[in-house]
Order: sequence, then structure tokens, then C-alpha cells
Amino acid sequence: MTNRNIDLRAMRYFVAVAEELHFSRAADRLCISQPSLSIQIKKLESSLGVALFERTKRSANLTKPGKVFYQECISILSAADRAISLTLASSEEAGAKIVVGFQANAAAELTPKILKHFSTLFPHAEIQMESFDFSDPTAGLNDKKTDVAFVRPPIPTSLDIQLETLFIEKRLLVTPDESYLSKHDSISIDELFQEPFVARQSPEVWRNFWLAIKDRKGCPVRIGAEVKTVDECFEAILSGYGVAFTPESTQRYYNRPGLSFIPVFGISPSCLSVAWRQDNNNLLVPEFINACREITKENPITCMSHEDKVGA
Repeated sequence: MTNRNIDLRAMRYFVAVAEELHFSRAADRLCISQPSLSIQIKKLESSLGVALFERTKRSANLTKPGKVFYQECISILSAADRAISLTLASSEEAGAKIVVGFQANAAAELTPKILKHFSTLFPHAEIQMESFDFSDPTAGLNDKKTDVAFVRPPIPTSLDIQLETLFIEKRLLVTPDESYLSKHDSISIDELFQEPFVARQSPEVWRNFWLAIKDRKGCPVRIGAEVKTVDECFEAILSGYGVAFTPESTQRYYNRPGLSFIPVFGISPSCLSVAWRQDNNNLLVPEFINACREITKENPITCMSHEDKVGA
């Protein structure tokens, strides 16, 4: 029996393959893996009860039913996109776009993949990226300046904010190359108790996390400078005001000359999460979150081993 419960996402996947006539190219276009896309198309064909493609090793050609289904999908998806745009435009609480807040390198390598995937699924939706400094670890959610945000917990818990972890990574020590600390392949938090630190100008819970206060065994921290951005932090370190902890992915995006990044033992890791307010009625928010989930599943960032997570 034909299953008539076919969602728009399955149609968008089908259209990508129909236009590329190649599963690998379509998967690249959607920012998902080729095996996952093949499974989704097979499920769609099973639901319809017909073959949509004639598959060869080098291509995927539309069958007669596939050509008919393609034309109908184009019409349906166009109508769906128009319906979403008109609905959003008519609402005072939700604009015709989605505003994404972030700090520093956002969701690292996942960021462009998530944005591309979301844009492929909702080509008429506008994505506005907004950057925030250390003073707002909620990346605009606190003041309702953004609809969703890439954040690093802990953030103020009194806010009505939902979080979903995308990946977990180690925190590294950042120190000048000329420092004796740079000679270490790795270092314990205990060896850093007497070092001055560059602190983030941010709410206390977030500031304390990046100073590793809970991991210092009651030893007070000496502050050499306070900063609001990654660039300011690295300049302060290069100027000799202190050292700092940073996410492992920062090294890949801000590998400045003169700085060394050292693995640290004895401190908890950093989580990168997608966050949103529960009272946000923008219809694109749940779709963006779904895009984050799909891309994270297809492109996991393996910054930490199982042992690292258990021992954290």
C-alpha cells in the first residue's frame, strides 16, 4: 500500500538528486553523506511504491514516474516556501528571516555546512549572522536580538533558553612561544596555579568557567588583564599579561604567530551548543535546529575521545 505521508524534506532530497543526476554530488549539495541520502531516497521510493531512479555506477537517471514526481515536487516546494515566507512576513513576532548569534568561530567547521544545508532546504529564507563579544555568552538570546545562537555553556540559567549540545572539545592553554610553558607537550592545571590569567569580561558564571575556577582546588586566580574578544585575549597574551584557556577549535581558526596551544589535564571540557528561547515563535527556528542536528550527525567533530569525556 502506498504511504501518502511524505514530508517536504524527503522531497527536497529527491529534487537534489533529480537535478544533479548523481547521488554523491547531491549529497555534497545537501551537506549530508551519500549513504544517508541513498537510504532516504530508498525510503521515499518504498513509500510511493515506484522506482524514481534508474541507477548506474556513474549516474542516477529519472524514471518516467520520477520525472512526473520531480515536476510536482518543484511546485509543492515552491508553494511551501512561499507559504512560510508569507506567514513569517505577516507576523509581528517573527520576521521573514532568522537571526543567528555566535561568538568567535561559531560552530567551527560545522557552521558553513549548517548554513548551506538550511539554505538548501529553505532557499527563500534570509539568514542574518550576528557576532557578539564575551560580554554576552547568550549571543543575543538574552535581549531577544537573535532567534538562535551557537553558545558555549555555562550561560545564565535564569533565562528561558533551551540548549542542545552539538559537540564537546578539550580546552587548551594559550601561552606565548617564548614562555617556558610552551615547551610542554601537555600540562596539568596544578602547574598553572601561580600563573597570571587573561580573564573574559563576562557574567560571573561564564568568566569563572574560562578561568577554570572549579578545577583550581580553592587556589585563587591572579588576573593579568581583562578582555572582550578572542583577538584582545591573544594580544594580551602576546604582550605578557598572562595565559588563557580556549576551545580546541580556536587553534584551527586563530593560530596566531607567536602563540602556543598546549593540552591541559585536570579541567573540564567545553561544549558547543545550539540555543534558542522557548518563547520565540519564529517558524524557522525549529527547522534551523533540525538542520544543526542533521549536519552534526553527518559530520561529527571528534575533538574528544571517550576516555576524555568520562574523565571530565
